[in-house]
Amino acid sequence: MSNSTQETTLVAGGAGKTGRRVLERLQARGLPARAASRSGTPPLDWNDRATWAPALGGATSAYIAFHPDLALPGSAATIGAFAELAAGSGVRRLVLLSGRGEAEAQRAERALQDAGTEWTVVRCSWFSQNFSESFMLDPVLAGELALPVDDVLEPFVDADDVADVAVAALTEDGHAGQVYELTGPRLLRFDDAVGEIASASGRAVRFVPVTTEQYAGALRGQGLPDEVVSLVTYLFTEVLDGRNAQLADGVQRALGRAPRDFRDYARDAAAAGAWNGGR
Repeated sequence: MSNSTQETTLVAGGAGKTGRRVLERLQARGLPARAASRSGTPPLDWNDRATWAPALGGATSAYIAFHPDLALPGSAATIGAFAELAAGSGVRRLVLLSGRGEAEAQRAERALQDAGTEWTVVRCSWFSQNFSESFMLDPVLAGELALPVDDVLEPFVDADDVADVAVAALTEDGHAGQVYELTGPRLLRFDDAVGEIASASGRAVRFVPVTTEQYAGALRGQGLPDEVVSLVTYLFTEVLDGRNAQLADGVQRALGRAPRDFRDYARDAAAAGAWNGGR
């Protein structure tokens, strides 16, 4: 795809962990790109289809990070309808952030593939950055991360790798029709990951396995709405059952290099001050 000023990339979910990084990379290259979200201008609200066409206006490619998660029932129909509208609006290339081991996410992938544009799927599971930029940050800062998972192995993937693959798929030829499964280079238990963070940050942090009921109660105690509690507990109880406990070569295939290791992520996040204080 050429880099003429007439070609603009829409980044749906441009304020999220991967969307923000995709947007930063495109803008750093001087490529026209804009974020789309419910608070954007024009807004993009997945629950209000009237907002989709204005958000897509003038875009020739799009990165789709669906909120809150493709695991939600009905997300495949939403992605399919959005992709069809995008194709009819002149979007020629779509890159979808998908979930590894999630049945509804795989249905969304198929809906995207049927829309009639060039497509690439970037399939991931748990981001390393969940420990520093998301719902696990505050417990890490408090010194105790309690989760409903025990000895399951997870190939944590760095959000920077995800963004690099997405930008390659958006801006280079050769990625159309590819499903890239992205993982880190090794499998870790959650207590292993917490140990890496403690070592890198110099903080005393411990991991405590709890029951799903205990965890859901703690989330509700923090004031989280029921739909968020249901989604998070689903991801822990259904997806973290060992189905993703194997490495994949998506980063190597897409970028020609090895993925970043969790230890490197923890070192860099600590150096950037991710775990320097409370909030």
